[in-house]
Amino acid sequence: MNSERTRFYRDKLNGKIFGVCAGIADYTGVDVLWVRLGTVGLTLMGVGFIPLAYLLVGMFAQKKPGYLYGDRQEQKFWQGVRQSPSRTAKQVRAQMRDIDRRLAEVEAYYVSSNPRLSAEIEQLR
Repeated sequence: MNSERTRFYRDKLNGKIFGVCAGIADYTGVDVLWVRLGTVGLTLMGVGFIPLAYLLVGMFAQKKPGYLYGDRQEQKFWQGVRQSPSRTAKQVRAQMRDIDRRLAEVEAYYVSSNPRLSAEIEQLR
C-alpha cells in the first residue's frame, strides 16, 4: 500500500487553517465537520497535546496534490482501500466476476441466435 492515494495529506483546499482536519476527514472518510468538532472538543476538555499535534502535522505533512482523485467515486474507493484493503480487494474481485458472468451471458445470447457467429467463435477456440 505504498500508493500516493493511500498516504495522509493536508487538504489545504478544503481546510480552514492548515488543512489537517480536512486531511484527516479525507483519509478516513469521516465528514470534516465531525473531525473539527472532535478536535475542538478534545482541546476544550483539556487534552493538551492536541493543539501541538495539530501544528506539527500542519508543518510536516505534505499538501494534497490536486490530481489525486478524478472524481468523488474514485475518492470513496481509495478511502475504502485505506480503511480495509482486504475487503476492497474482495469487492473488486466480486465485481470482476460479475462482469465476467454478464459478458458470458451476452456471448451466449448472441451465439445462440447467430449460428454463423457461433461457428466462428468455436473455430477461434
